[in-house]
Amino acid sequence: MGIGNYMVREVMKEIGNKSREFYEFILPPVDMILQNDSLIVTIDMPGFDKKEIKLRLNGNILSINAKREDEIDGTVVWRQRPRFIDKKVRLPIEAKDDEDLVASAKYRDGVLTLTIPTKTGKNITVE
Repeated sequence: MGIGNYMVREVMKEIGNKSREFYEFILPPVDMILQNDSLIVTIDMPGFDKKEIKLRLNGNILSINAKREDEIDGTVVWRQRPRFIDKKVRLPIEAKDDEDLVASAKYRDGVLTLTIPTKTGKNITVE
């Protein structure tokens, strides 16, 4: 019965690793809302410290990178929470190129909220 228990534990560990890898691939969930002249991007990133999160905006591509190091005392039985995130999101708008108009980011209670100024069209007067 010892070899059976060992095999079951190893299979469950491998399932847990594949599940974590799947979540690292699809996470984090992202919501985008156009509001006035800004795009509000909300990203769920629980368990990460704000010092571990790196954001980069290049044109209309938002890069989200985060990596956490777990200090573990003891034996890991099950590990499913993602340890790193590397995601690129295509934004539905063009961000302003003006360096003075920088996007802002706030991280609170595991939720990252970005406010990105958007390009606005020009009004055309009809004569």
